[in-house]
Amino acid sequence: MLPQAPLKRAASVWQTTRHAIDLSQPRVMGIVNVTPDSFADGGEHAETAAAIAHCERLCAEGAHILDIGGESTRPGAAPVDPAAECARVMPVLRHALRLGVPVSVDTRRVSLMREALDAGVDIINDVHALRDDGAQQLLAEHGRAGVCLMHMQGEPRSMQQAPHYDDVVGVVAGFLSARAGALESMGVAHERIVLDPGLGFGKTSAHNIALHRGLPRLCQMGYPVLVGWSRKSTLGTITGRPVAQRQVASVAAALAAALRGARVLRVHDVAATVDALRVWQALEADVAPTSTEGTPAA
Repeated sequence: MLPQAPLKRAASVWQTTRHAIDLSQPRVMGIVNVTPDSFADGGEHAETAAAIAHCERLCAEGAHILDIGGESTRPGAAPVDPAAECARVMPVLRHALRLGVPVSVDTRRVSLMREALDAGVDIINDVHALRDDGAQQLLAEHGRAGVCLMHMQGEPRSMQQAPHYDDVVGVVAGFLSARAGALESMGVAHERIVLDPGLGFGKTSAHNIALHRGLPRLCQMGYPVLVGWSRKSTLGTITGRPVAQRQVASVAAALAAALRGARVLRVHDVAATVDALRVWQALEADVAPTSTEGTPAA
């Protein structure tokens, strides 16, 4: 097992290229899949015009951040040619940058990271946690862009083939702490970094539930935590519902993650999640989310 990280207080602001995102309350990151084989929306936004319209719709629904990706990372997905990924993402990203909200690019490829950063993207969201050659150096040289580092065991094509951990929370915490520490050692400011435990990426349902319950421990590492429960297979296992019928389960899981300390909620159903957060905050104003010490805050 990797060593545990020392306890630190997480930043209350996520510093990105153009925006300092206030994380004093949970923020909703709307998913824009510019792919023909997304597990969640079946390629509904694969065409540029449809993806642009979806960006605008999510902003109107209250998304605080847009996350645009051109490669499916669903279990069993095959890699996409880097040039094809860029061709899918960049026209949508350039339009999204004019919509007034922070924009994230969901990619593990340095070539697309570089092109997106040159265009002014706010955040790099990498399922490989910047392990590809040149990725860390690129972010270190940029100076301001935010970054989300995610844990994944294996690769999308094979990651769900009998994933195993002796202590999933400890392993994920140790990995993410090491990746964030490596980035900071290269000069990347602490306030630029957010961590994602990678629910569903080389994890069984039991692992995902253990990571959810261990969110207070992950929040103790001193970085804001992003959680992506939206429409995941574990929710289907719990409810017995297919992907298209998991909106209620997804919103419930997002709220549960927020209550345990998650600061960014990556979701497909933006309007429903935003409404749920507003109701929760109005009704439970005196109930703070879990603190960095793992107990309810005063």
